[in-house]
Amino acid sequence: MNNRTFSLRTSLRLSAWLLLVGQLLYIVVTRFHAGGDANNHPVVFAEYAANGIWTAVHLGQFASMAMLLAGLLALLFALDVQDGTARWAGRFGAASAAATLALYGVLQAVDGVALKQAVNAWASAPDAEKAARFASAEAIRWLEWGVRSYQDFALGLALLLFAAAVVQTAWVPRPIAYLMGLSGLTYLVQGWVAGSEGFSPTQSVAIVLAWVLSLVWMIWLVVVAWRMQDSEIADEGGGLPAFI
Repeated sequence: MNNRTFSLRTSLRLSAWLLLVGQLLYIVVTRFHAGGDANNHPVVFAEYAANGIWTAVHLGQFASMAMLLAGLLALLFALDVQDGTARWAGRFGAASAAATLALYGVLQAVDGVALKQAVNAWASAPDAEKAARFASAEAIRWLEWGVRSYQDFALGLALLLFAAAVVQTAWVPRPIAYLMGLSGLTYLVQGWVAGSEGFSPTQSVAIVLAWVLSLVWMIWLVVVAWRMQDSEIADEGGGLPAFI
């Protein structure tokens, strides 16, 4: 095995595991998020104010998302595409993934810190101040909608660009690219819904669909990375791997 082959296979395995573990951790941590009708602000703000693990949950979500996005960046090195179109798709996808992480950091600062402080202040305020405190918390909520919308757009674009690069890589099965692209489209839908409706039932359906699609292609990528042979990497023009 030459150094290039070893490096590509190691990068692919690292990418696949970071993606899958990051996604699984994100789903698990999110299960501890305070529930309720997210668009019913008087009710859900009371739930948020009473939640004692709010900060830890949002920090866990950020760490999970950072791991997932690190997996996408590692995928750029694993693909090592030479074709001009695929190479630029991968590079722009990596840039969009980096923008996604920055936007997600802002999102968690707004949601995990600012909104929590605002709802705490509203819940403990005297009656004369409650209306003003509630208006402040609601304004922060709307800011959260906006940041979440553009974070979803950036992540959806990153996945579509990486899908365009993957589909031109002979030793990665094309259905993985198609599923990656579909998951990217669901994030674009989430971005639109978050910006226009907030955290509505439609948004929840899109989130679950994105999780399902992502888990399918991420698990498949782990299997491909684990079973891939040296010859399949060395000869990118040789078609799809024999085990597909």
